[in-house]
Parts: sequence; C-alpha cells; structure tokens
Amino acid sequence: MVADRPDKVVILARGKGSRMRRSDDSAGLDERQAAVADSGVKAMIPIDRPFLDYVLSTVADAGYRRVCLVIGPEHDATRQYYGQEVALRRLTVEFAVQQEPKGTANALLAAEQFVDSDTFAMLNSDNYYPLEAMRRLREHGGSGLGLFDFDSMVSQSNLSEERLLTFSVGLVDAEGNLERIIEKPDEETWSALPRPIWVSMNCWQFRSSIFDSCRAIGPSQRGEYELPDAVMHSMEKLGEKFRAITVAAPVLDLTSRNDIAAVSERLAGTEVSL
Repeated sequence: MVADRPDKVVILARGKGSRMRRSDDSAGLDERQAAVADSGVKAMIPIDRPFLDYVLSTVADAGYRRVCLVIGPEHDATRQYYGQEVALRRLTVEFAVQQEPKGTANALLAAEQFVDSDTFAMLNSDNYYPLEAMRRLREHGGSGLGLFDFDSMVSQSNLSEERLLTFSVGLVDAEGNLERIIEKPDEETWSALPRPIWVSMNCWQFRSSIFDSCRAIGPSQRGEYELPDAVMHSMEKLGEKFRAITVAAPVLDLTSRNDIAAVSERLAGTEVSL
C-alpha cells in the first residue's frame, strides 16, 4: 500500500436489527430474505448474494485490503460465511465481538486490537457507499467524514425525503473541515441550514486516537455510547480535524424489509469481487 493511504476498514455489523425484524407483508420477500430478516442481521440479507458483499467489493475497489467485522456473539452465520465459505482474493476479514449492543462508539472499541495504531475507515454494514466517497476518503489519508448531498440522496437513493429529514447533517467550515454534526435536526434548524445540505451516513476515517475519545464519553439519553459524541470529544479536547469529503452521489440504505426490493433493483447487475 501507499504509505500514507490506509488499508484497514472496520465495519459495524452488530446492531439489533429491530426495524428489519418487524413484519411487513407488503415487502414481498422470498423465503431466504424473510428468514434472514427475521434474524435482524441486515448485512446478510440475500440480494443474489449477501448485501455486505457489495459493500466489501466497493471497499476493495477503493484500495482497502484488511477488514474487521464487528459482530455479536450470536452472529455465527456471518462468521462462518466470511471466515470459511466465501472466496476472498482481494480482502482479508477478521472479527471483533461487541458483547452487548451499547452504541456505535462502544462497538468501535471492540475493534481496537485490530486497528492497533493505524488510521482506518469505518462504515455501517447496512449502507452501500459510492466508490467516489471511499476512494477520496482513502486518498485523504487522515481523519475524515464522507458527507452526501441531500438533493442527490433524494433523487438517486432508496431513501425518501421524509426519511432523510430525520438523518444527521454535517456542517462544513470555510477550510473544508467538519465543523460539527447535527443529529436529527428539527424543522426550524433544518430550514436555517446553509445549502447545500450534507447528510452524514456514518462513513468515517479515523486515527487510532478515536479510541481514547470513545472511552472518554458517557452514555447518551438513549443509554448508548454514541460515535458523534466521541467525534466531538476528539475535535474539542484532542484538536483533531476531520476533512469533509463531500460527494454528490447516493448511499443505499437497508434498514427495514421495505428497503430490500428498492436496494435489490439498484444493485442489479453490480459485479462483486472480494
């Protein structure tokens, strides 16, 4: 690898999958999709092949080579598939276990041994990110955040405008760095946001110092240890700067059963090489 370009990626695949577990007769799932949806493991939803394969193929296209999947102790199917079943030519896959679903910052801490002192990317397992974002993040080489144009998301992703209005937004300063993350802005805050609006989809690149920030924060009102809180600690207490990688391209989101058909349609014909 090029010395200043990371080759490690941590993918958070531990979530409860509560919304994916909810019954939805209108989703039109086949038997295999319904069985995986019942388990709540969104990354393994079959869209010809597990959804996470598409995510990992883009990761490899961007030049990353080492992957750590943060999973739960009960996620044997994920461990077996990536540890034994699928052929891996471009990537190596390791596993870290988050014993209990205590939030994204807590999940990230499970991967600290894998990361060691290296810079690394971090992604959700239920989002398919555009290659442009992953390449530019890696080429930046340091701490950064992929931010996605709201209008492009509305017109090209599987997310409705109504759903997108509930997502976090990144504010970018005059130097092109992240100023702060606004989580789920209310209507008044949203109306006052500068245009274009940049949506955060949990597409990060971190230095290993982020683990100190993950340990330093307390639980949120939801009782979980949240990654945005760790990022703000890193910025305010450690002086870390996060380059805003702004991209006018969509992210696909696989949150509920109702997302599966739309995501399947958009991924049709996509080649996968792991």
